[in-house]
Amino acid sequence: MSPGNVTPLRTGDDLVAANHAVAGFRHDGPGGFAPHAPPANTLAHESFLFAVHEFLRVVRRFKWVIACVIVAALLIGFAQTLMATRLYTATVRLEVSSSSAKIVQKGELTSLEGRDFEYLRTQYELIQSRNIAERTVAALKLADDAQLTAPAPPGLVQRLTDFVMPRPAPPPEDRASIERRLVGMIVGARVVKPIPGSRLVDISYTDSDPARSQAIVMGLANEYINSLRDKRFETTAYAKSFLEDQLRQLKARLQESENALIDFSQKEQIIDSGPDKTSIAETNLAAANSNLDRIINERIRAEQQYRQVEGATDATLPQFLTNAVIVALRERRNALDIEFQEKGQVLRDNYPSMVQLRKKIAETDRQIATEIQTIRESLKGAYDAALKQEEEMNARVAGLRTELLDLQKRSIQFNILKREADSNRTIYEDLLQRYKEVDVAGGVGASNVFIVDKAEVPTTPSSPNFNRNMLISAMLGLISGLGCAFLLERLDNTILKIDELERITGLPTLGVVPLIAKGANIQEEIRNHASRLWEAYRSLSTALQFSTDHGLPRTLFFTSSNPAEGKSLSSFAVARHFANLNLKVLLIDGDLRRPTLHKRLGVEHDTGLSNYIAGAPLEEVIQSTPYQNLSFISAGPLPPNPSELLGSPKLPVLIQLAAEQFDLVVVDGPPLMGLADAHLISRATDATVFVVRSGKTPKHQIRATLKRLRSTRCNVIGTVLTQYRQNGDIHAYGYGYGYGYGYGYGYGYGRNAGDRRGDIDDRREKKLLGSVKTLLFK
Repeated sequence: MSPGNVTPLRTGDDLVAANHAVAGFRHDGPGGFAPHAPPANTLAHESFLFAVHEFLRVVRRFKWVIACVIVAALLIGFAQTLMATRLYTATVRLEVSSSSAKIVQKGELTSLEGRDFEYLRTQYELIQSRNIAERTVAALKLADDAQLTAPAPPGLVQRLTDFVMPRPAPPPEDRASIERRLVGMIVGARVVKPIPGSRLVDISYTDSDPARSQAIVMGLANEYINSLRDKRFETTAYAKSFLEDQLRQLKARLQESENALIDFSQKEQIIDSGPDKTSIAETNLAAANSNLDRIINERIRAEQQYRQVEGATDATLPQFLTNAVIVALRERRNALDIEFQEKGQVLRDNYPSMVQLRKKIAETDRQIATEIQTIRESLKGAYDAALKQEEEMNARVAGLRTELLDLQKRSIQFNILKREADSNRTIYEDLLQRYKEVDVAGGVGASNVFIVDKAEVPTTPSSPNFNRNMLISAMLGLISGLGCAFLLERLDNTILKIDELERITGLPTLGVVPLIAKGANIQEEIRNHASRLWEAYRSLSTALQFSTDHGLPRTLFFTSSNPAEGKSLSSFAVARHFANLNLKVLLIDGDLRRPTLHKRLGVEHDTGLSNYIAGAPLEEVIQSTPYQNLSFISAGPLPPNPSELLGSPKLPVLIQLAAEQFDLVVVDGPPLMGLADAHLISRATDATVFVVRSGKTPKHQIRATLKRLRSTRCNVIGTVLTQYRQNGDIHAYGYGYGYGYGYGYGYGYGRNAGDRRGDIDDRREKKLLGSVKTLLFK
């Protein structure tokens, strides 16, 4: 709602409805307001934005802490990089091929490697084994290197320990201890890195001496290859010994089995025809079965031909149509039949030539029938002969089968002995061949591991890496700085955010007063109507007009938990604001212990509140101020017992009389904690405003203070958050320091322009307040 277009509100309920409508509430009838329910997706989006803004708020608040931690981490990383020992890394690349050679094929010995993946994994682990490191130490004679065998200098902790508690000098190391230490050094400094998707593997070694790093990494590669060759020789020697023993045993077993086979064949009169030959009985039976199959096929074919012509009466069957005699007779008959048909068209049937043709046709039909009968009888004779031959062959096959079964019964034991002899002979021959192969392969010494790229002497150090160390230090510093920031945020027990203040107090936040720049003059900020401070108090004053159901309270009390939280400045600014709106305002300094308002107004405090309670008339204690429409009652002389003086019945009478004479009475009171003064003043006023200083007032103290106020049934209408940092809350702009009026500071508006704009806003607010006064006081 623009301040220039104001419609006067007629009732207090209308004021409350307007106030709640601005806050996002809908009116549900007399005395009821209900919040609008936002959509679920809107809540999720706002929750995400809240988390992001909360993170940024903490980062902005503790940006110098984070920056200091990052700088410290960078300095530590830089110093560590400068002081670190320069290390050099040498790398050799090997190719590990699969080995498919087998020592024994029939002797149940496994091959030198398993599946490809398992084999390569095994080789990588062998390279990293202590055995290879021990072989390297022994081969390179590293135990004789004075630089390596020298004991490491003690560290700072060890030197301090020796200084406090001196120890005797350790005994000199023996060669075995030195070699064990060197082996541990190599195991800790070498790196084995397989190349993915290949049979290549890189072996790297890091040392402070570049030449030594190259020598050690080449020693590791060579000793790994030598270990494989030694393992192959050991395996070959073991295989030869094993094969010799097996050959001796198999030779004796073969001789026994062959002698038993010869003895049995002589006894049973069985001749061995060889593994690929059959016996005579088997050959005869096979031939007889083959002849029987042929005879059966011939008999079936003859039977089929006979059955086809057995009951046939015409000459249309294939057996008849293929006979030359029948074919000639059929052609003759067809010719006679054609001639008969042609003459029948001219001559009668009884004509002699027609009768003669008819006799010739009948004779031809008789000859065809006779020929068919002859063919039928010949086919039957062939069928009978085939059937008799089949019966004779069946009898011969049965005899041969009986003879073969008898031979097989007598050959069972012969076959058993023969198979045993053949098996022993085969195994013996295979082992003898393998023995010869092993004997030949043992002198070759082939290896399946090859050096692809030899290690070169490194010329540049691999460690420390300045860029990487700085990046790691920066990342660690950032993480540590964020951790410190959020830890400090969690440990901070003060109020920093508006929603936090509202959650703890359960009261609405009427105004948010920003923290002015260091060195700025508060009086000048208050007089400058374009300043953020004045706009904050303008917003507070506007909120006070809608803080109750009947509008602006007639008597208003400002208090806080502790001193120096901004309650005096807030009461002065609110009083001056409403005085500028042509309201008669009385400002009372109720702090009888440490009054400050008289200094801000530039007046004396010789006569004031303490004089009135002691018996002075009201007219004598009211003072005029340099500001129009603003009157002032100072604290007066400070009494020794402020609580007893404020507990006098004259204090409520003073406030009541002042409310009758002035449009607004503003009381600046003392802090609440440990004092009873504020409770007494709060009971005498219509409304109390609780002032909280951002970043200083502890949360538990705020809860305790409000608990005490509520225990005395004081009407606390809201809170004011003072000295608030602009980046302290993501909701700051929602409460406004002038940002919602369509202009800002530092964007082309000078001081005079800001004053003119502030005067326009004052006139508009005076018009609005005039309408409210007409409604409230008529």
